[in-house]
Amino acid sequence: MHPFSTRPLRAFMHSLLLVGSMLAAGSAACASTFPQKPVRIVVPFSPGGGTDLIARTLGLEMSKDLGQPVIIDNKPGAGTTIGTDAVAKAPPDGYLLVMASFAHAVNPSLQPKLPFNNETSFVPVLLVGRGPNVLVVRPASPFKTVQDVLAAAKANPGKLTYASQGTGTSAHLAGEMFDNLAKVKTTHIPYRGAGPAMTDLLGGQVDLFFGTAAAVAPFVERGQLRAIGVTSAQPSPAFKDIPTIAATVPGYAVESWYGLYAPAGTPKDVIARLNAAGRKAARSPEFARKVEQEGLSINAGEPAELDTYVRAEEARWARIVKENGIKAD
Repeated sequence: MHPFSTRPLRAFMHSLLLVGSMLAAGSAACASTFPQKPVRIVVPFSPGGGTDLIARTLGLEMSKDLGQPVIIDNKPGAGTTIGTDAVAKAPPDGYLLVMASFAHAVNPSLQPKLPFNNETSFVPVLLVGRGPNVLVVRPASPFKTVQDVLAAAKANPGKLTYASQGTGTSAHLAGEMFDNLAKVKTTHIPYRGAGPAMTDLLGGQVDLFFGTAAAVAPFVERGQLRAIGVTSAQPSPAFKDIPTIAATVPGYAVESWYGLYAPAGTPKDVIARLNAAGRKAARSPEFARKVEQEGLSINAGEPAELDTYVRAEEARWARIVKENGIKAD
């Protein structure tokens, strides 16, 4: 054989191509059979709040399509950072997701030293839906209207307290925006989820709660809480007789949302499978029946819908946080 024959090189390259093809085929086969074990959705709040309710309701419906259980894993703390970071650092295989909400878009502005990067640590799966927050008080509260709250806050700066499910959440920023636009001072009391916040509101430890509609609707329906204002710019069909806060405080508008993310690097086929299951679940009669009283507007489109929406929310809240001097507690 000639000393410079290319046959061994060609044989070596052929072997490499064969191995590459086998690996690619194996990867595609793995994606097409996903999932082969339970999928977990991290809720970065304590049980009992709106995000928890949405995640559990959606997960139950998704499990029917995926053929595997969808387990909800509550990891509260640090303004949703603890639970979200657990997903950012998880293997990118589609088996661990996070149910993100309002705080996900606001935290980069409020917490500049996050242990993850919203732009590079996650890949979008599904924007489930959007809805208003609702300003609620106990039935025995002297506050019957937003005007009553405004008058009390002006008369006694800092005395009124409002609960939130954590720093940077929609309930927190709803209160901050109320203070800034109405030019009053109330005191923010953060909790590790809407459940604990609701417990103290019902017990009289705090005065107000700008809670997500999903969290407060059952209590309002049972007469355990009184709704006096919605945070959306327009009246909510789910709270027909409740005026907007904007009617008293011009320019006021806050919106909650719920979206699924997976760790960056999760295969596109797996994302497509999760998205399809999520869309089917969010549009199911069972899911609609359980969330219709919460005023949730279902989106359930392609993954890019979540990315586009949250990027716009990040930009909006970064401007609002800066202009109003809003700081994390």
